[in-house]
Amino acid sequence: MSLPHRTGARTGRAPSLIGLADERASGALLCDAGTVYLRDGQVVHAESPVAPGIEVLLTTGGRLTADSWREAVGRATGGVGRFLVDSGRLSGAELEICHLGALFDAAYFALGHGSGPRGFQRGAAHWLGPVRPVGAVAVERETRRRGELLAALWPYPQVDTEPVVPRRPDGRAPAVTARQRAVLALADGVRTPARIAHELGRPAFHTLIDIRRLAAAGHVATPRSARPEHPGRPGPPAGSAAFAPPAPARGSRAVVFTDPDIDLLRRLRDALEATL
Repeated sequence: MSLPHRTGARTGRAPSLIGLADERASGALLCDAGTVYLRDGQVVHAESPVAPGIEVLLTTGGRLTADSWREAVGRATGGVGRFLVDSGRLSGAELEICHLGALFDAAYFALGHGSGPRGFQRGAAHWLGPVRPVGAVAVERETRRRGELLAALWPYPQVDTEPVVPRRPDGRAPAVTARQRAVLALADGVRTPARIAHELGRPAFHTLIDIRRLAAAGHVATPRSARPEHPGRPGPPAGSAAFAPPAPARGSRAVVFTDPDIDLLRRLRDALEATL
């Protein structure tokens, strides 16, 4: 759900997320593939046409009905998120978890490869309202980490945007997981990864992980014109899914996993216990 910005005008020079954070700026950072919202220099939300919004994750995922969501949007005065908690539709922990997932998902596309800032609307605020702010450095670090993870799985970014074409792998291909089967069930050569993510009600980045793994295993075709993210690596052979994925060297820093957020995990536990 994307609503117009409330106030502000674009500046003549596109700023950086870190620069805005240093200024303790509040507003909307307009990017080629999405928008990142800041309040006092911290990231409070992000959205992208590629990534399912928080309303899709909550309704398609089954946590809220579409009618409940529409009622919240229509009746909220201090922010949709606050109304959902105050009305008992969600616990505070549930809202935080879903919000963080939507924020990092959309920020990856807004700030990642092929996108970038193009303007800033000072004073613009998101309709969701304040939930849990995240530092700009953490957002940029997670954006880079996600890009490195995808490249390590299968270094052909074209599979992220082209229609997903299923193919019959050879007998050596690993079996697909339940999550991957759900993706393959929607792969018809017409649906893109973004559309599949929306229909499944899953974060778009998680869907890209499944699709890159499926492409590496031969269950999904890699476009013949695909070019690798790693210089010097040849493109996939015509008529095939591509080659075996590059195996990360031991000790490689291509994929870096950060320590878990202990406070967030505790809130997740409390949210799950409250729904049992």
